[in-house]
Amino acid sequence: MIYLLVLLSGAAALSWETLWQIEASLALGVSAMGTAIALVATMGGMTIGSLLMGRFMGQRSVQEPQRLFAALELVIGLSGLLLKAGFAQVTLMDRAIWQGTPALAPALYLLAILAVMGPASVAMGATLPVFGRLARDQKTSLSTLYALNTTGAAVGVLLVSFAVLPLLGVELSAILLSCVNLTVAALAFTLLRPHRAHSEPPATDAAEFSVARDDRVTAVRFSEYAIVFMTGFVTLGLEVTWFRALRAAFWSTTDSFAIMLTAVLVPLAAGASVARWATRHKIRAEQLLVWGGVAVLLSTPVLERFDLFFAHYAHAYPVVAATRLATSLLTLGPAVVLLGGPLPLLLDRHTSSHAWAGLYAASTLGSVLGSLGAAWILLPAIGSERSAWLMGALACAAAITLIDVRRQRWLLLLLSSLALVIAVAAQSGVGRTRVQGVLQAKVIRLLAAHDGPDATIAVADDADGDRVLAIDGFSATSQGQTTHYMEWMGRLPMLLHPNPERALVICFGTGQTANGVRNENPGSLDIVELSAGVFSMAGFFSSNGGVLHDRRVHPVVMDGRAWLRRTTNQYDVITLEPMPPNFAGVNALYSTEFYQLAAERLRPGGVVTQWLPFHLLSLEDAGAIVATFQRTFPDALLWIDPVDLSGVLVGRVQALEQPLGDTFPGLMRGQAHGNMSAEQIKRGVALRSAGLKLWADVAGDIITDDNQLLAYGLHRSLGVMVASDHMTRHLGVVRWMQQHEHGAPKNPAYR
Repeated sequence: MIYLLVLLSGAAALSWETLWQIEASLALGVSAMGTAIALVATMGGMTIGSLLMGRFMGQRSVQEPQRLFAALELVIGLSGLLLKAGFAQVTLMDRAIWQGTPALAPALYLLAILAVMGPASVAMGATLPVFGRLARDQKTSLSTLYALNTTGAAVGVLLVSFAVLPLLGVELSAILLSCVNLTVAALAFTLLRPHRAHSEPPATDAAEFSVARDDRVTAVRFSEYAIVFMTGFVTLGLEVTWFRALRAAFWSTTDSFAIMLTAVLVPLAAGASVARWATRHKIRAEQLLVWGGVAVLLSTPVLERFDLFFAHYAHAYPVVAATRLATSLLTLGPAVVLLGGPLPLLLDRHTSSHAWAGLYAASTLGSVLGSLGAAWILLPAIGSERSAWLMGALACAAAITLIDVRRQRWLLLLLSSLALVIAVAAQSGVGRTRVQGVLQAKVIRLLAAHDGPDATIAVADDADGDRVLAIDGFSATSQGQTTHYMEWMGRLPMLLHPNPERALVICFGTGQTANGVRNENPGSLDIVELSAGVFSMAGFFSSNGGVLHDRRVHPVVMDGRAWLRRTTNQYDVITLEPMPPNFAGVNALYSTEFYQLAAERLRPGGVVTQWLPFHLLSLEDAGAIVATFQRTFPDALLWIDPVDLSGVLVGRVQALEQPLGDTFPGLMRGQAHGNMSAEQIKRGVALRSAGLKLWADVAGDIITDDNQLLAYGLHRSLGVMVASDHMTRHLGVVRWMQQHEHGAPKNPAYR
């Protein structure tokens, strides 16, 4: 029973963190700062919870730790029921802060997130010392419970990403997880009893208190705190740096993140078995740490070449996902298993709640600092490849310093130095001579690379003559023959508006869309881009005409959705060209709630334009985007670029004298309009409101913040893996809609 409950507790804990990340990104915007705030709130709360529980249990006689465990699970479950309401208040506060005191935003955000996530985070952290007492009462080891809890976390990540969220959405998933925590609480309270032999009398309050007081004499040494701090620091720091390489190989989709996280959690759970083996063979925590550092150095050259293998690996998605997980486990596994060994080893060595709490808190604190340090300091300064070397070298150096056997110290120093030499000699030149990602085979010259806290950005020339902007290895946009539509993403809505004075471009890319808007002469143009690194690369793309230097242009580094919520500006034209819809966090820029925000920022008669990337979408997802867009902007049309066949949705909240697309007022303004004639521009209109309404009726599904329709589920990823024939299928759908937009067949099977 204790094994089952600890497993379920771990599964719920990591599932909660997945939901927290979704809600925090919606409330504060997708940003490196928002991620850091959520991380500090979660891990900081766990650190505080562990220390408080350790102090509480050290000062009192705790006869029935199962009741403490039940109480903590009850707190987590009840906090989950308040999740949606709590983050709704954070969203309202976000707008008030930015319109009032934006300078205080980071500190106030942290307080707000702590208020929502803090109680559950503190309760999660407090379970570790309680697990120690439960292990003693149930005649098992703390390392075993720690391993089961971490195994549950791995299972929870996979279940919530591939099953729970796709089926239930965020709100119902939260209710389900609350039920899991409440069930664990009820079972722990009613069924768990100390597992004592009949001849062993139960401990009295005085005896139990005496044990607690005596255990405190066996203090944790400074070296032990240093070891677990370093394992946490290195493990989470590597998670940040290694994930950059994995994202370049797998793409930044939600299923990829689940696979990557599982590839870390499973070896961490296995580290507890290594800890028990090490204890039996009298191997010290310092030795595990130095061997872990060596494994890090040797695995990094392999990991940074994953993109070269997976660029040409094409199979059915289940095979691809299994291969990704297996190769990640084989490559990351040895290092993470060894790094995951010292904490459970030292937890088993000690017997007091103070010791357990202190060791766990030191590890958690190291995890926070390692993650933030890697993202905000190491990656921008030296890049992902060298950051991984440094992490491995730090693990080796810390362990060697703590080893007190001189001969052993010199041998391990020699081994570590040799591993570092191999890592440096085997480097692939990421960020200097090559760019990671599927476009690697076509790259002929790397022009620039930038590692930021949120993404790795590179500019390269390829064999087709295009200049590519790559974000985390994905060819996000380019300057060349396949991006003709970008200029018209900007020009088209300007031409459909009679007098566009103020415009907004969300997502800058290479700047061609922004330049298209600017060339139609708005009085003012705001450009909102998530990454400052993208703006810094603008000079490499002549096609943007130096748009950022125009005095009418105001660049803003921010999540586009957050900008719409925070600003008081009203616009005549808004263009939206985010990353592919199935990428992590991008569902928020295609949802009903997002389109409603955009509608609120439009002046009467204002026009919104949305990129519809046929080549990256399944038929179901394209239909869902059309249905969701058309619901908020019923006076809409679909325009297909005659050169590259990309889809562009254009819409208004309500029709004026004539439906959208009947006239192009901008064509009467007496100026040149790019490289297409007026007749070509008008012929690009493929569907009007009736056709899009039919498509929306056929599609049925509406994208919301709750259902995360584009982000989660196996079939979402399946669409990306078989994208070669998507363009043909989508154009066939459009032709069918053209034939039936004025009289849909009555047969219900037409859907």
